[in-house]
Amino acid sequence: MDHFRWIAPFYDRLFGFLEPGRLAELLAPRPSDRLLDVGGGTGRVAQHFRATVREVCVVDLSRGMLDQARAKAGLRACRGRVERLPFADGSFQRIIAVDSFHHFQDHPQAAVELVRVLAPGGRLVVEEPNIERWPVKLIALAEALALMRSRFYSPSDLARLFQAAGARVTLYDDDALNYWAVVEK
Repeated sequence: MDHFRWIAPFYDRLFGFLEPGRLAELLAPRPSDRLLDVGGGTGRVAQHFRATVREVCVVDLSRGMLDQARAKAGLRACRGRVERLPFADGSFQRIIAVDSFHHFQDHPQAAVELVRVLAPGGRLVVEEPNIERWPVKLIALAEALALMRSRFYSPSDLARLFQAAGARVTLYDDDALNYWAVVEK
């Protein structure tokens, strides 16, 4: 069931994204980079990087969310599963996964696939709600009740997934609810 299809037309207004701030700092995008936003939905985050990189591609499974992304100038939208990305090895110098990793079906395979499409010397930044915090536990419960099949990872458990895929991981946990995993190849 595509839970996001129903809220796609309202998603950006409900879950606005102010400024990329910490995400942009950790991502360190360059003008020559190709950026992939995995599970990027409407492109609400990716749109902030259009002027700082060569190309921005949003990949998501929800057709409704991608319709919203396609309406934004400068974003390429592609439907697909993160566990089987339709891109060649090393295609992207920068990858982001903002508040999406917990929605993927096969997390170990997702980590392998993200490292595969990351270019050597590239950087992937995963921003996720920290399940070790009580408000996030309530969000996880709500998503379970909505039958979303989400699986939230602690920072250390997420790092282990990407390390098993052959990447280096640095964790940043300086926010009230979210943490960032910077994955490098």
